[in-house]
Amino acid sequence: MAQNGKLELELVDVHGNFLGEKVDVILRHRVLGHFLRISRNVSARFTVPSLHGDPQGQYLVNIDPPSYLPVRQFINIKSSGTTPLRTVFPVDRNKVRGVNFPKYASLPQDARNLLGRSDKVLAFAGKSGETLYEDKDLDNLRRAGMLNIIAKTNATLLSKGRTVLSYLEELRELRGDRFFVVASKELREETKHSVGDGLFKSVSGSLHHLPTEFVGFTPAGSFKTPDRYGNLQLTFFMKGDECVADIDIDDASGLEHVFQVIENALPGNSTHPYSIHEILIAHQKLDPGYTFVV
Repeated sequence: MAQNGKLELELVDVHGNFLGEKVDVILRHRVLGHFLRISRNVSARFTVPSLHGDPQGQYLVNIDPPSYLPVRQFINIKSSGTTPLRTVFPVDRNKVRGVNFPKYASLPQDARNLLGRSDKVLAFAGKSGETLYEDKDLDNLRRAGMLNIIAKTNATLLSKGRTVLSYLEELRELRGDRFFVVASKELREETKHSVGDGLFKSVSGSLHHLPTEFVGFTPAGSFKTPDRYGNLQLTFFMKGDECVADIDIDDASGLEHVFQVIENALPGNSTHPYSIHEILIAHQKLDPGYTFVV
């Protein structure tokens, strides 16, 4: 049986850069006994020849890079010519050796305004603005998580045309998967009104709790954007006219479905900031501004 089919592979990260490392590729025909395994340093597109073509061109392709999560997908090889396959790989967060963060001056103006007003952040009291952002004790996970939320809130418009980010007044605590912030009470009202426009949906906030420093605040609703993956969730707490929000981004199985990551290779914590970074760029075209060293 002739094997004239060709598969051209383009293996890139979420920024569209070739992986730049040796990758294992396994092709297994879904019916016939044809099995092929190759290892190739990926610095450009490359072609795998001598494959069965349509109508018997169904292959399962497994691709496993050292620094990125392995991906599995089905492909049907054309009977003639070359079948292209472009695959985007999310970084394996356990292989990240460093992070290149953007300079403070390159952050959105509303983000700089927020940081400039934030001199009571837990563990960083008295520091604000660039001093807070560049502080050596602000570890990579918290800085990455903050930039993820800045990117998402800066891209989320409410009914009056203002972004969620523009309503945030003062950061009070930074965590890798969320932050707690004093917000304008108008943000809660505008978010509630945006439900009717389909910009948010009301959800349970029962799993969200304020840190103990916020005394006397009571739950005041939780709202999530309708994104299929990488939802922004705003959970509000009120005390009179004072408003505090717990803000986070949910992966919602995005690694598995956006990238087709092999299930048994999925990491346990789906809200890890590095995973959220990959979802935002690949699925929503939102770039938090930092890159990984792997």
